[in-house]
Amino acid sequence: MRLRIHGLSFRAERGICIPRLCLLTVLGFGLAVFAAASAQNPDTMLPEQSAAKARELINAAIQALGGDAYLHVRDITRSGRLSQFGSNGDLMGFVEVFDYAKLPDKRRREFSKRRNIIDVFNGDEGWSLDKEGVEDTSAATLGAFQENLRRGMDNFFRFRLNKEDGIILRYAGSDLVDMKQVDWVEVSDREHRVIRIAIDRSTHLPLRAINFQRDPDSRDRIEEVDYFSNYQNIQGVQTPFRIARSRAGRRISETVYTSVQFNTGLDDSLFTRASLEQRWSQIGKKK
Repeated sequence: MRLRIHGLSFRAERGICIPRLCLLTVLGFGLAVFAAASAQNPDTMLPEQSAAKARELINAAIQALGGDAYLHVRDITRSGRLSQFGSNGDLMGFVEVFDYAKLPDKRRREFSKRRNIIDVFNGDEGWSLDKEGVEDTSAATLGAFQENLRRGMDNFFRFRLNKEDGIILRYAGSDLVDMKQVDWVEVSDREHRVIRIAIDRSTHLPLRAINFQRDPDSRDRIEEVDYFSNYQNIQGVQTPFRIARSRAGRRISETVYTSVQFNTGLDDSLFTRASLEQRWSQIGKKK
């Protein structure tokens, strides 16, 4: 059957819609797509919508990392190889590293096979051991350690989220990172620290964490990025065995772990000056 509407002639058959209905269908589909896109556009979301989306993504990331097993990690023992890079990006060298952490604010790192270079941090105190003996950590180094704790993704997930006032969450949109679709979330605190985390849309595991800092001399804004890869399941916790770091677009370090253990019961005495003095008494005479 042939119909004529507003001068247009066409055949009305099954499966063929008339121009007006086709237009309405296309418009309706387009509006639906636009509404869905707008709902995920961080620039058009209301603050409460953005915060809810960010919290949903963070909760999914925590579950992907191991849920309660991840949240209940209290100490970490790791060993591997630390590589460091020069200003031109060339490898300067690498060293074996033995890394101990008792959460949230104790850490001990021993370097080389002899373990004769050691850094220890314990809250607002720190010490180091080298070929000259044991000495207090400089104020600048101690301050950098404490600031890294405040900016650390794992520390935020475990000890700051839902426990600290003044935390603001924001959904920062989607992106393609290392050929993987990710969603970005942004976290800021009362002291204006900002952390951006890229969460893999497929696995929900964090792939990157970006911190924004100020150069102490020029006061220019510096972007520091941690890269997480080669995740493995250790005691129910998804653990990145490769962690790299760049600063201002320049790669500065990469640690590849060969062994990771959780909750081995590390003793507080490991994170004291006395422990370094004892170690110095063992190796000092062998210089």
